[in-house]
Amino acid sequence: MRHKHRERRTKVYLSKATTITENLGGESSVKNERLRVNLAGLCLENPTMLASGILGYSAETLKSVAEGGAGAVVTKSVGLKPRSGYANPTVVQVECGLINAVGLPNPGIEEFVKDIGEAKAVLKAPLIVSVYGFSAEEYAVVVERAVKAGADAVELNVSCPHVRETGAEIGQNPKVLAEVVEKVKKSVEKPVFVKLSPNVTDIVEVAEAAAKAGADAITAINTVRAMAIDLETAKPILSNKRGGLSGPAIKPIAVRCVYDIYERVKKPIIGCGGITSWRDAVEFMLAGASAVQIGTAIALKGPSVFRLVTRGINAYLKRKGFRSVSEIVGLAHRS
Repeated sequence: MRHKHRERRTKVYLSKATTITENLGGESSVKNERLRVNLAGLCLENPTMLASGILGYSAETLKSVAEGGAGAVVTKSVGLKPRSGYANPTVVQVECGLINAVGLPNPGIEEFVKDIGEAKAVLKAPLIVSVYGFSAEEYAVVVERAVKAGADAVELNVSCPHVRETGAEIGQNPKVLAEVVEKVKKSVEKPVFVKLSPNVTDIVEVAEAAAKAGADAITAINTVRAMAIDLETAKPILSNKRGGLSGPAIKPIAVRCVYDIYERVKKPIIGCGGITSWRDAVEFMLAGASAVQIGTAIALKGPSVFRLVTRGINAYLKRKGFRSVSEIVGLAHRS
């Protein structure tokens, strides 16, 4: 089962009949004191992180992303039991980004602990394992096994928009979310991040519930519910019909969410959604993010995006006279 999931390739429906290739080589990113971030106890050499998504199971892939400049890496979401995910096509390219409905394919935590061990043996950057479940008890069991295997932190995926009874259905209910966070926090001592959905009436209310329950940091945001229809067949392109939109189109939504959460939640925020350049990353930090996650841009620009973003942030800080990246976090609230 393990090799079946590791060799799985996502078929991507691209508008110009092209394919997304993975070129994961690259030199190390800029390293200096100005860029270092303490994120809920995790020490990052720079504030960029690989977002949980299409990449992120094998030790080789994670190592290559870290060597390409990421300050930390987040795996794809793993659950208690193996899951094959949805049939192809599971990803479609649109003008403003990507829509995916992969269906949380994973080998299950029992098998994945081996990958965690292999990754820890070769990674210098912190390893964060993304976890999903169908109950508070499931989340706790998977998190406990991931930490025991070597995870430096965990990120609770309570915001997947295309799998029923998990993800967004938990993240949309503050009371249920609080139960999940409390259960997980009692089971491990490592940092617990909670990745929130924008597909809610009030994301701040949800963030407050997660923080009050003990979350060490908030990741905002996951994808926005979306779909695409093929004009020739007159049918939805994705096999699941609906999926989650990521990429540049959702950046303004994500920035607003980070800004709003920062005003009322006194926990570190990890900005995520449409970051393709250093300017995007800095905008998130000004809104209140202590670090940022990059996902879709890897498919659109390649893994060198981490190095480019980090260098751009460093140049910005030097030009503005800031001694640390932490000095610009939430700066937009003071103007």
